[in-house]
Amino acid sequence: MASQLPSTMTVSIFSLLLLLPLFASGDTCLGPTVTPQVYTTPEATTSSETIFIVQFSLTCKNDLTNINLYADINGKPVPATKTTIANQYQVTFSDSHSQLPAGTYVAKFYDEEGYSALRKAQRNNEDIESIKPIFTIDIDHRGVWKGAYIQSEFVAAVVAILVWYFAYNAKSQLHVPN
Repeated sequence: MASQLPSTMTVSIFSLLLLLPLFASGDTCLGPTVTPQVYTTPEATTSSETIFIVQFSLTCKNDLTNINLYADINGKPVPATKTTIANQYQVTFSDSHSQLPAGTYVAKFYDEEGYSALRKAQRNNEDIESIKPIFTIDIDHRGVWKGAYIQSEFVAAVVAILVWYFAYNAKSQLHVPN
């Protein structure tokens, strides 16, 4: 026969479920120190899109490691990938050459909590500037070189035709005595 009072086990499970969110809450990186290396596509002839690669090491004052990070570059969210080296991350971002002209772009980095707040604000068309990133990295993109205005093959062909023309004219003006 079941008693009307809850058992000790039921109370324990219920208490654990109430306290679980406190144990599951994550830490935030305090006082981040970031050492970035940035690569951008230099020319359009070798790639169909402009690519940004941001590799960086992250050190927190509170010695937090293995943080899941997300970047917001040009209004598009991108996950940061952890590399095999401790506290090293990499973000890759690409778009068409026309969408990423020369200029300085800001990569804003968020932890899971900040990223969740950012996505919620984007869904609800709220002001995303009020959500502060953990840190930012400036990406200085000098633009892509689209090649020379005149192709070298064309210049070589024109020079070859001019040399042949002048040589033919010079030969035709020579008179051979009979």
